[in-house]
Amino acid sequence: MIKITYKNKIINTEKVKVSTLLKNEIAQKNAIACRFNNEVKSLDFEINENGTIQLIDIKDKDGMRIYRRGLVYILTKAFESLYPNAKTEINFQLSNSMLCEVIDAEVNDEMIQNINKKFKEIVDSDLPIIKKRMSKKEAKEFYNKEKNEKGRLQIEDGYKDKVSLYYCEDYYNYFYGVLPISTGFAKLYEIVKYHNGILIRYPNRNDITKLPNFEENKKLLETLDEYESLHETLHIQTLYKLNRVIKKNKIKEYILLDEALHEKKLASIADDIVKRKKVKVILIAGPSSSGKTTFAQRLGIQLRLNGLKPVTMSVDNYFVERKDNPKDADGNYDFECIEAIDTKLFNDHILKLLNGEEIDVPTFDFEEGTKKYNGEKMRLKDDQILVIEGIHCLNDRLTTLIPKEQKYKIYISCLTVLNLDFNNRISTTDSRLIRRIVRDNQFRGYSALHTLKMWDSVNRGEERNIFPYQEQADSMFNSSLIYEIAVLKDYAIPLLKEIDNSHPEYSEAKKLLSMLEYFNSVPAEYVPTNSLLREFIGGSIFHEK
Repeated sequence: MIKITYKNKIINTEKVKVSTLLKNEIAQKNAIACRFNNEVKSLDFEINENGTIQLIDIKDKDGMRIYRRGLVYILTKAFESLYPNAKTEINFQLSNSMLCEVIDAEVNDEMIQNINKKFKEIVDSDLPIIKKRMSKKEAKEFYNKEKNEKGRLQIEDGYKDKVSLYYCEDYYNYFYGVLPISTGFAKLYEIVKYHNGILIRYPNRNDITKLPNFEENKKLLETLDEYESLHETLHIQTLYKLNRVIKKNKIKEYILLDEALHEKKLASIADDIVKRKKVKVILIAGPSSSGKTTFAQRLGIQLRLNGLKPVTMSVDNYFVERKDNPKDADGNYDFECIEAIDTKLFNDHILKLLNGEEIDVPTFDFEEGTKKYNGEKMRLKDDQILVIEGIHCLNDRLTTLIPKEQKYKIYISCLTVLNLDFNNRISTTDSRLIRRIVRDNQFRGYSALHTLKMWDSVNRGEERNIFPYQEQADSMFNSSLIYEIAVLKDYAIPLLKEIDNSHPEYSEAKKLLSMLEYFNSVPAEYVPTNSLLREFIGGSIFHEK
């Protein structure tokens, strides 16, 4: 007999599928998948050893990923049945939605109406989605016969000896990660025409009973479009194409081109700042592991070429006294809320600097929880410009007294434009997390487990303090590099493999490992010393002691 622990109770059973063992519980919870020994599994997973099961719904982070993945699967099935001579490509994740580009067909109202009808028909039929596995030899024969690219990337993956495809009736496709076991899971969605493509919307994990209002992020979308177009000129839109470039030993050329794109954008931002002659304060914000430090240094070089000398000012020295620091719901000090910043003193100091006055620069003592004045003075000269970086820099509450025309706001993030293939995105959040895991280990001595444990908290802070203000930026900078994960993988994989299934973070580690193993490696020595990527792997010209 097999012993299964579910909700702290022991269930004795023979070999059985989760969907059979916990049929009633799955229906009650609207579960979409499960974790078995901290690894995400389909509800059709067959249990053949002792372990612990946890059912997950779409309020769970992994559950929502599976829900989104399932929606895309049904969308591609519907589209293929209606428009077999065209194809879909998942472009970007926007506000609780995925943007899908249509190739070789025009997106119009009639198409959206047809897809909605077909999508609903598939959902109402509650068709089984079945995962089928084959050997690589069988897969090569299969692809030679089918003349299709769906899932072909798996054949070249040296870490796996099997190829997996998800079937629904006669439709098949490859999806990276677990899918729902049938099409009836899709209770809440909306399909609309948007930005010359198809937008498929879904609920927010915080309220799974309704679709939230769609918040347009025009500047973000423009930035994503810009970078995608630029990388189309390099002919690297998918991992399959990147791996081919690496195999042919042509990656050095593409690294230089990719870094040149960064430099070109930096120069453009610097030129825009100079054109706005009244600007005296540059405010930089972005989520964790966006590369803000190196970006500020490289922007500084471009500003100096234009006759402006950047002077940095740290928001971290302007925390309120510890006794005045707000606390979160758990009674812990909340250092990320804007109320934790002494905005009155901060604004007063900036105004004095802009008026040519001298200030006493505080240094915040985090152990004692108080500002100290150690005799450091600061005055802004006519050819100098303030550069300030911090999580609240896009929020006008931080600089409420500074005139708008004197401020220039920059949003920076690692907005990944590389896909595994046409239907499988590489998550922007995952790219930042891989950067963070490597940097935390390289420079702070933290394990991957430590980074994963705090990542959800980091994301919550970003969702509260950064993302709502990104559209207020004057410029956006995409810090992603098309080749970066191919460099980071050799740093990250050994760290992630240290996490075993005794930890809840195992499912996240396993997901990242599965993705990283698809990448061919690029040696770190190929990375230029002024690259933003050096902020995470070391060897940066900007951070030498």
